[in-house]
Amino acid sequence: MKPHQLILIVEDDEAISRLLQLAFTQQGHRTLLAKNKQSALREIQTRSPDIILLDLGLPDGDGKELIRTIRSQLRIPIIIVSARSDEEEIISALDEGADDYVTKPFSTNELFARVRSAQRRFLVHNTSSSIITCDVLQIDIEQFTFTKESLPIKLTPTEFNLLKFLMLNRNQVLTHSKILKEVWGIGYQHEMQYLRTYINALRKKIEPNLTSPTYIQTELGIGYRFVCNNPN
Repeated sequence: MKPHQLILIVEDDEAISRLLQLAFTQQGHRTLLAKNKQSALREIQTRSPDIILLDLGLPDGDGKELIRTIRSQLRIPIIIVSARSDEEEIISALDEGADDYVTKPFSTNELFARVRSAQRRFLVHNTSSSIITCDVLQIDIEQFTFTKESLPIKLTPTEFNLLKFLMLNRNQVLTHSKILKEVWGIGYQHEMQYLRTYINALRKKIEPNLTSPTYIQTELGIGYRFVCNNPN
């Protein structure tokens, strides 16, 4: 994570907001605190934060409503930090546009890592390069090619589009419905068999060990995460 980022912490629990403020300040970042949706929107409009940490249980409404409002105006990383651990809540927040989800209680080191990952993904989306590299994997979006250890791997158009979406959103939890909508289109959000079939096909082509996937990891009951520890 680059130093001196401006981080907006939207949290009505003062103890938690101060803890987060102290943790990120010690890492060299600037912080803003907001206790509700209204103050959060005011800070977003006037201060332009680089990243948002958002609790869902706010006194003036649900945090998911705030995600929708932000996404209608801006594209900046949003990480949910919430005590809500129900799968439906997590899926709903991610589908509304959150970039990641951390449940309370949490490790500050894990949260730092999630923030770094979200920022890397944001930079990937805003770069003009058509080549995405992760470890020994490389995909060229413009040339429609994929290599593993510099060797070309043949992918079907659907496999390519699925892998492209996963790699563009690396280290991010992606729900089943979000992947299906983005890769297959509207109306396919419930076609789970399509997704499982193509995930298995991709794993056979890119994973060093099918019994313990390195890259395409399952988020049980939620979706998948493409893990990339050495992006370039």
